[in-house]
Amino acid sequence: MPEMPEVQAQAERMTEALRGCELSSFELLNFATLKTYNPPPDGAKGSKVEAVERRAKYLMIRFDNGHVHTLHLMQGGRIRLDEKRSRKPRFGVARWVFDDQAWLFTEAGTERKAGIWVSDGDPTITEPLSELGPEADSLDVEQFGELLSGQSRRLHGVLRTQKTVSGLGRMLANEICYAAKLSPFANASKLGADDVKRLHSAMIDVIKAATDHERTLDDIGKSVDRPSKVHNRAGEPCLGCDDTVHTVEYRRYTVYYCPTEQTGGKKLADNTTSKFLK
Repeated sequence: MPEMPEVQAQAERMTEALRGCELSSFELLNFATLKTYNPPPDGAKGSKVEAVERRAKYLMIRFDNGHVHTLHLMQGGRIRLDEKRSRKPRFGVARWVFDDQAWLFTEAGTERKAGIWVSDGDPTITEPLSELGPEADSLDVEQFGELLSGQSRRLHGVLRTQKTVSGLGRMLANEICYAAKLSPFANASKLGADDVKRLHSAMIDVIKAATDHERTLDDIGKSVDRPSKVHNRAGEPCLGCDDTVHTVEYRRYTVYYCPTEQTGGKKLADNTTSKFLK
């Protein structure tokens, strides 16, 4: 799933392409994708794009009549220039036409959870954005430590919980824990002050490096192509020691870590009832 670096870079690319362009038409290709009923999604027709912004993992197309289209790409969603303008595009869920260019929102895969919310005014005070926690890179170390102190749960899960801290997903959580040399199963509320400082520094650095990389691309890439040190590197040599990258497998995702670097050499049990390890 695209995380905050991928969505941020996409918002910047779309702003460059669409700022000042007028919405000629909006076509909903999959009615289940639209999550709101008022205002209507074509209510911005004739209005111009002010900017495309990001909040957490959401894109927001902001029009000068006050309407905002908020998009969640989910796992298989993408929004790209649509040169073919096919009547029934494969995986198509919605199409915007701005002046002489069309943009197609698609969702591959079987989940079909991508969504569009239309609002008139500030979208951050209504669902789904109103439920989000602070942006991961907006917190200073004291704020971050206070947030973690109230989360008696596994660190990897805390980092990915959007209501707690927003914008991070599976890949960034893996990379941040590795960079901080902390177990993904560590109890977030029991981290010491030095651990919190190290984790905060790792989070800021990992987000920045990932965002800088995404800005070199023309489109949101695949997860397997994103630079990483542990994510998607199961069985490969650790870049920091002589150990190999290990995993904890779940039905819907995988936790990647290095035992030597992160867990004192201990291997994490491959089930959801494992005890917390530091």
